Order: sequence, then structure tokens, then C-alpha cells
Amino acid sequence: MVFTSAVFLYLFLPLFLLVYYLLPGRARLAWILLASWVFYGWWRLDFLALIAAATCWTWLGGLWIGRRRGGARAALVLGIALNLAVLGYFKYFNFGIDSLNALLAGLGARPLAAWRVVLPVGISFYLFHSISYLVDVHRGDAPVATDFLELAVYMALFPQLVAGPIIRYKDLCPQLRQRTHSFEGFSEGACRFMLGFCKKVLIADLVAPIANAGFALAAPTLVDAWLGALAYTAQIYFDFSGYSDMAIGLGLMMGFRFPENFRAPYLSASITEFWRRWHISLSTWLRDYLYIPLGGNRRGPARTILNLMLVMVLGGLWHGAAWTFILWGAWQGLFLALERGRRRPRQEPGAAPEAARRPLAVAATMLVVIVGWVLFRSATLREALSLYAGMIGLHGLGLSAALGWQIGGLELAVLALAGLSVYAGPWLARRFAPASGAPGLEGAPAGAAQLFLTGRLAVVPLFVLALLRTAAESFSPFLYFQF
Repeated sequence: MVFTSAVFLYLFLPLFLLVYYLLPGRARLAWILLASWVFYGWWRLDFLALIAAATCWTWLGGLWIGRRRGGARAALVLGIALNLAVLGYFKYFNFGIDSLNALLAGLGARPLAAWRVVLPVGISFYLFHSISYLVDVHRGDAPVATDFLELAVYMALFPQLVAGPIIRYKDLCPQLRQRTHSFEGFSEGACRFMLGFCKKVLIADLVAPIANAGFALAAPTLVDAWLGALAYTAQIYFDFSGYSDMAIGLGLMMGFRFPENFRAPYLSASITEFWRRWHISLSTWLRDYLYIPLGGNRRGPARTILNLMLVMVLGGLWHGAAWTFILWGAWQGLFLALERGRRRPRQEPGAAPEAARRPLAVAATMLVVIVGWVLFRSATLREALSLYAGMIGLHGLGLSAALGWQIGGLELAVLALAGLSVYAGPWLARRFAPASGAPGLEGAPAGAAQLFLTGRLAVVPLFVLALLRTAAESFSPFLYFQF
């Protein structure tokens, strides 16, 4: 079940909210868990058993660690190892077999016959929840979940279950026990949900055909390659940030406040800044549970660079089991390391101020990001290299007939609108939000009750338009479901 499906919009969500607000306090928590398990098990019941099992071993591990007696560290190691083993099997078994068979084929040996493993949706996210909970309990940073129901809701909370944001138990625990419900909070959440829905349906889905067609070409021209790369750059941002907006909005409707996951990442002036703005919950998780335990920047410049590269390569591998994801992580890590090793130049007399240089820095950062997205999107390294060749004009310059017939004026107009909203949207939000209470494109919106009173609800007709489009178009899952 996905947020843009008819069964979620017209059956699951209305029924869930109706029963939720009719129930008394603690019964609401049980209803959230039941609804979350229905939401997750809608696709496959056997994967529901997996998340239930993960919840059980996480709860028991937390209780063991929380006793602070002998074996607490062993319980931590066992819990982390079990989570990583499950993640490794489901996410990397096929990749490992395929890589081994490719090696055997190169050596002239017969390939191994093996079964294919189906990846459970959202497994990376809820197992990261499990790991962070166990580590935080061991560190003393989070309370022990003595109540199984509270931990089960934390693991399975449906708004953020399959694509984040990644939330720490210590941040959600107080809200599991007590939340504030109000018309203002509910309406704020509804507006945030509608905004994310529009991002996904009216922008990400409309530019997707350009990206798909561009990446499918065997020999894209310069225009083909850049159109495909730019379209995917817009698609992945509006798809994933749209999902995060919808998750945050659903949480607000239930009284939860989730952390922000995006803060205008395409306005970053460096790759370091980009990772402080893009998928914030993942980059924070990798920093706190991988980079810092490896030593962070405390063991000298060489070790810092090694740690950055290792964390980003593992971050790429977390996104998907393919060499393109590994190379994408290495590409990001390379620029993080270069920026860490570069000393900030002293301001010379007569030199342009930093504010004047920032647009050039943003453009350079976006070039690095776009080149990286080519690897991220490509199914194979050969496909990525073909697109890179096209981006420097090795396959011709103009728009090819093979791509031209597949895209129309609407898709190109939406792509231009996407760029305009990325770069002009934050300025407009700052310009008008104080007076109108309009929701920002990034970050928490202003009071949504004020939105209704001022009548500045442009998102409502857009939401209706998006609903009509979902009724007319075929099923379109969120991109991050595959990670």
C-alpha cells in the first residue's frame, strides 16, 4: 500500500483517522500498531512476520541491555549482528551471487545456481531503527522500552515505515506516551500531506518519463543526456521530499512531530552542506552510528578521509546492492574528503565577498550532484558511462528523434517549473510566509489554522488536480521504496 493509491486515500486513511479519534488514550496506540501492520502486510503477509520478529528481538535485546549486568555488551553485539545478517541476506544475497557468477564466467567456470531473494519494502529503515535503539540504550541515551506496545509502534509506525525519515526512539518515546491533538495541528498536517502529494504526483511523476527515456537510450546526445540527468535530479528530489512531507503530515494528524528530512538541498554550496540538507535523518544516522564510532575526525587527517570514504561507500551500498551505488557513495565520499582537506582561503582585499561567490559554489555543487545521480539511477556501469559520454557530446549534440517523440511540452514545462520552485521557492516562502502562514517548501510550515483563515490554500486545488491525475494514471510507487 502506498500513500498515492486509492485504497489508502479513500479507505485506509479515513477509516484509520475516524477510529483513532473515537478511541481513548492508550487504545489509540494499539490501533496505530494494528493499522501499521495492516498497512505493511497489505503487500505480503510473510514480510509482516519479519517485522514482527525484528520487533521481538529488538525488545528483548533492549531489556537485556537495560539490566546493566553481565552480558549487556554481548546482547548489543548479538542484536546488531542479527539485524545486519537479516539485512545482508535480503538486500545483498542476489548481488553477491550475481557478482560471484560474473567472476566465475570470466574464469571460464560454470555459474552457481541459486534462488532469488525478494527484498521486503522498508527493511533498511526499520532495521536501522532497531540498531539505533539498541545502541542508544547501551549508551544510556534512550530509555529502555519496557512496554512492548510502545516499541512495536516505534518500529512499525506506518507514516515513516517504508521510506523514513529515520527516527530515534528517544525522540519518539515521549510522544508515544503523550501527544497533543488540536485542529491547528491536524490542519497543519493535512496541508503538509497535500503538499507532499502534489510534489510526487504533479512534478516527480510528470518528469519521470523524460528521465526514463533519456537513461534508456543506447547513445544519447548531449541534449538527450542532460535532459535525462536533469529530469532524474528533479524526480528523485520531489519524489523523496514529497514522501517525507506526506509522512510528516500524517504524523501531525496523529499528534506526532517527526524531524525534517530535507532543507533545500539543491541550494547547497558544497557537498558537505548538501549532506546536511539531503535525507537528513540518514546522514545523521551514519554520522552518529558509523562515522563517530570509527573515530570521526579525531585520529588525524588520513584517518578522517578514510572514515569519510568508508561511511559514504557503505551509505551507497545501503541504498542498493549494485556497483553503481558503491561508486556513487565513493563519488560523494571523494568530494567530502576533498572539502575536509581544503583550507578556507583568507579573504583577499578587493576579492568578491562570500555571498557573491555562493551562486558559483551552488552551481559547482549541483554539477557534482547531477553527475552522481547518473550513477545512482543507472542500472549498470555501462549505462552510466554511455550517459556520461552523451553529457560531453560524444554521441552528437542536438535532441535526437529517439527521445524527441517520447516527451512533450507538458513534461518540459513541469521540469522548468521544478527548477523554478527549487531556486525561487525558498525566497518566495520567506517573502510571504510571515504574513500568510503559507507552508514552506522546506522545514516545518507555519500554523495551518491560519492558512484556513487567510484563504491562502493554493495547495487544495492542486491536491484535487493531483487526485484526478492519480485516478487517470497507472500505479506509480515512490522511488525510495526500492532502498
